[in-house]
Amino acid sequence: MVEGIIYRYRCGLAWRDVPAVFGPWQTIWTWHRRMAGDGTWDIVLQRLLTEADAAGLADWSVSVDYMIARAHQHATNITRLTGGWVELHGSADRAA
Repeated sequence: MVEGIIYRYRCGLAWRDVPAVFGPWQTIWTWHRRMAGDGTWDIVLQRLLTEADAAGLADWSVSVDYMIARAHQHATNITRLTGGWVELHGSADRAA
């Protein structure tokens, strides 16, 4: 199951596309969900990082590829003037 979970993340596949050699995708997904929910993955990551850091193998440099850090087109925090209440409220002084 763990190999199926790792394969899925390494290849960037949908759960349904995990090869059958790892078992049914529903079972792999269920195991992943349980292990994420009970903190197993957090413990594994912490232990691996601790051992890698102690051995001098941890680099701690971060790189972000902008091609995968996308936001939905409506996920912006820019204020837009759309003719709504703000504009109507602001024009009340000019109307008087």
